[in-house]
Amino acid sequence: MGRVIAVASGKGGTGKTTITANLGIALARLGQKVLLIDADVAMANLSLILGMQSSPITLHDVLLGEAQVHDAIYDGPEGVRFIPSGLSLDNYKRVDSERLSSVVSQLTEQYDFILLDVAAGIEKNVLSALSASQETLMVTMPTSPAIADALKTKIVAQRLGSKVIGVIVNFVMNEKGEITKNDIANMLELPVYGNVPYDPEVRKSFMQEKVAPVIVRKPDCPASEEIARIASRITGLKVQEQANTKKVGFLEKLFSFFKKK
Repeated sequence: MGRVIAVASGKGGTGKTTITANLGIALARLGQKVLLIDADVAMANLSLILGMQSSPITLHDVLLGEAQVHDAIYDGPEGVRFIPSGLSLDNYKRVDSERLSSVVSQLTEQYDFILLDVAAGIEKNVLSALSASQETLMVTMPTSPAIADALKTKIVAQRLGSKVIGVIVNFVMNEKGEITKNDIANMLELPVYGNVPYDPEVRKSFMQEKVAPVIVRKPDCPASEEIARIASRITGLKVQEQANTKKVGFLEKLFSFFKKK
């Protein structure tokens, strides 16, 4: 049975959806079968980050009972599979988000990881997504408001029976006044799975003519490399750090040859 992980934040603007998209691809690169579900049925953005906003059948249709879940699964970047949420506000008003648990339960045998991109806050849709997950991974920024909201969401997830496994700190700039990794771990009483640096390449990924997650477009940028390390920590599998392999020049090779003599 695969692991069902809700990626949650409590506060909007933490980059949770971006983390979900890129983390899913990083897991797929480690040989895992990955399904991403946009569980933010009110403000769906995951399809925009993946460049898949024109999918005809969505999670809305499934939750309304108008389509089967397998009809709403699409091929995403680098082998990930994806269930988008609809953009229709009329459908959103009619959606029964409490059906999400039964939808997810139909899929757990087919994937190693199912990542749910959870809306911010603690409204009904968020509660349904947390209830549908076995585990929750928090995403926060190194600021007091974001950490306070993450703590509230952690408590809610635990009460709903989802094991909170850790926290990802995003948009780290190492500026004075930022809350440190160790302090965040102590405040939330959670292990920090990674410190994702503020990286201009992430923003640039949204500004291309063809939108693509940063880990696809710039796999060797600092944010991509840290997300790859997070995937490694979650799976216990080693990342092939090919992008960091130093090119050895002719003189270095020659010097190395004589050292061996």
